[in-house]
Amino acid sequence: MQFHIRVRAGAIIIENNNILLTVYNDPIRGIVYDLPAGGTEPNESITAAVKREAKEEACVDVEVGPLAFVYEYTPYLNLEKFGKIHTLVMMFECNIINHTTPKFPENPDSNQIDVKWLPISELQDVEMYANIGSYLQSYTTNGRNIDLIEEHLLGEVSGN
Repeated sequence: MQFHIRVRAGAIIIENNNILLTVYNDPIRGIVYDLPAGGTEPNESITAAVKREAKEEACVDVEVGPLAFVYEYTPYLNLEKFGKIHTLVMMFECNIINHTTPKFPENPDSNQIDVKWLPISELQDVEMYANIGSYLQSYTTNGRNIDLIEEHLLGEVSGN
């Protein structure tokens, strides 16, 4: 079955005023930076997708924290600059766990060339896959999160 919208999930990993980014050599745009993220797979929860993508793209184990923001790409509103697939991306604050260290994966995504810590103050100096550098800078300064409500956990919340 084909759906009208693709769901992606990703990790915002910040340590010592640096943000962990994946680096790609896009055949059209050249060098672009992105957060470790990708599409969810069948029968995979959104938080499981975040953990898998962080491991696949940056070789780190993460603890998934609060939902930081949601990014939507709507093709017809953007002249299809990133293709024809309507996409919803949920980005979560994450912390590295199990003493894993970010590194370039043995089997990287197509066109991925690096994994890099970048000072948050330099986000405006790089081209990001989606132009969210200034938003990330503002987010890290203001620290506003959106709670993720997971249906399967609703009965476990105290008071219910």
